[in-house]
Amino acid sequence: MVRRKKSGTASYLQSYASQRTNQSTERIPVNRWAGEEEEKPTTPADYFAVREADAEKELEEQGPSCAWRPEQYHKSPQQLWETVRSEATADSLAEPALASFLYSTILGHSSLEQSICFLLANKLASSTLLSTQLMELFTSVLKSEPGLAEDMLCDMLAVFDRDPACDKYCQCLLYFKGFHAIQAHRIAHWLWTHGRQTLAMALQSRISDIFHVDIHPGARIGRGVMFDHATGIVIGETAVIGDNCSILHHVTLGGSGTGTGDRHPKIGNGVLIGAGVVVLGNVKIGDGSKIGAGSVVLTSVPPHSTAVGVPVRLLKRKDTSPTDPFVDPALEMDQISFIEDWSDYII
Repeated sequence: MVRRKKSGTASYLQSYASQRTNQSTERIPVNRWAGEEEEKPTTPADYFAVREADAEKELEEQGPSCAWRPEQYHKSPQQLWETVRSEATADSLAEPALASFLYSTILGHSSLEQSICFLLANKLASSTLLSTQLMELFTSVLKSEPGLAEDMLCDMLAVFDRDPACDKYCQCLLYFKGFHAIQAHRIAHWLWTHGRQTLAMALQSRISDIFHVDIHPGARIGRGVMFDHATGIVIGETAVIGDNCSILHHVTLGGSGTGTGDRHPKIGNGVLIGAGVVVLGNVKIGDGSKIGAGSVVLTSVPPHSTAVGVPVRLLKRKDTSPTDPFVDPALEMDQISFIEDWSDYII
């Protein structure tokens, strides 16, 4: 797994990590029919059943597969904020024209949360929805729900880990609209779930106008999520996105028909969804799966699978070695290796 390991601690997530202290860090193989002595599934139903059985066993023994877990090299909130300020100070000295901008967005604030609120308020403001109003609203929401600040921190760490174009933490904070869209949605979702649907919809409309990302405020998004490039992403009301997912531009998680109720996709933990993918209906993309760019998904995809095509079909490996159980596609961001490592369709 290629990830940039930086110095720091994960103490800021001790409360989250403590839930897993008694869980083994060893992952079970997810392709248990790859050995010569084991019978391979011969039908799509058999294949899906075996994958689901493996996932359920892993969930029972070790907790959620591919869920967000703090790494030892991840920085604490204070360390991250100090690093962001240091980067902004260096940039203001190198580019004096940006000194006022960097002061107003980063150096003039006392915390990372305040900086994010200021940035979002100014980006989403309009002639009738003032930045001061939005700043007050966003700050009050974060005070009411401290977990949102942790989610924002996890998202920033995820972008720095996975995006090779992100050289500094302050770049993600200041310039990456996928990061901005997710954080603004988190606030809109809080409003939606606390009886303030009208304001949530107004905020969602501004998010769509400014970031070109259309996420219904009812949609649920886990932590450690990255929208890469982000333009054209559409996510429906009852959609769910798990932890550690990476989603590229022009992805649609949509419904089908005019019916109400639970009608949108459910994306598991650690899923990589390539550019231009369309997922329609109340289908499930299993943990640790990879969906190739341009695919159309109309049926559920088992955990730890690679699927491509229109409509989507599952691929099988060329060799007989088990799939590496330690590889999470969303962290690797590898969208083309299945061409060499995988061949024929299973379904």
